[in-house]
Amino acid sequence: MTSDAALREAYTTCEIITRTQARNFHYGIRLLPRDKRAGMNAVYAFARRIDDIGDGDMAEQVKLDRLAAARKAVREAAASDSEPTDPVLLALRNTASLFPLPLLAFEELIDGVEMDVRGHRYETFDDLIRYCRCVAGSIGRLCLGVFGCEDIDAAMPLADALGIALQQTNILRDIREDLANGRVYLPAEDLDRFGVMLRLTADGEVGGPPGRLHDLVAFEAERAAGWYRTGLALLPMLDRRSSACCAAMSGIYRRLLDRIAEDPEAALTSRQSLGTWKKISVATRALAGMQV
Repeated sequence: MTSDAALREAYTTCEIITRTQARNFHYGIRLLPRDKRAGMNAVYAFARRIDDIGDGDMAEQVKLDRLAAARKAVREAAASDSEPTDPVLLALRNTASLFPLPLLAFEELIDGVEMDVRGHRYETFDDLIRYCRCVAGSIGRLCLGVFGCEDIDAAMPLADALGIALQQTNILRDIREDLANGRVYLPAEDLDRFGVMLRLTADGEVGGPPGRLHDLVAFEAERAAGWYRTGLALLPMLDRRSSACCAAMSGIYRRLLDRIAEDPEAALTSRQSLGTWKKISVATRALAGMQV
């Protein structure tokens, strides 16, 4: 049986990972009561581990092997009563014993990261949505397991929609960075519609007719805003602290999306972000129950 000290150490490890690496999510997670905050830290820490495999500098096959190992670890954590020795998995397994956590949703995240590793491209928006559901909708559903909700069947698609909205925001924020890594997430049908061929110039800038790039980003931003409008219907279904956490996390990303929509050119030349005090303001308003 795992000692209380080992569990505390495991959760502390997850909290440090979240505090130092979850630049946007940490402000919302801090609004949760201690038990839910610890559970969310465990969810994030393992999700971060999976993401880091996909974004690392390893060879493709090494990444795929490590993702396969992560998949096996999730299945064992979901099916076995034995306690893992890895601190992140130990905290995650304990969280699943305290909350109705759909651990196998991590397999969907792994599916999405495998698409990244293989350099998958997306022909249609529906193709992209399937990817977003894997890498972000899965996290929304895991978060909902920690938050808790009386009508889980009604809440699940809303959590999924919020995850999709956040991922579309990430995609628009990272167009230039992703191009540098050989990745294109915007659907080919949208690029064709606006007459854009995404590429980096010799100066490392996003190439293409400026007006068309502007219109493309504005179009994608408006579509992402629609997913926020759908997903935010989740908030009244959660308890006050969980709703505040969800509102803060989604509010930070929604503000980021607004900034991208207001100045698409800036989003194509530099990575957009909110300052620390702006994030704190969003979290404070969320805790007070104000619109963020």
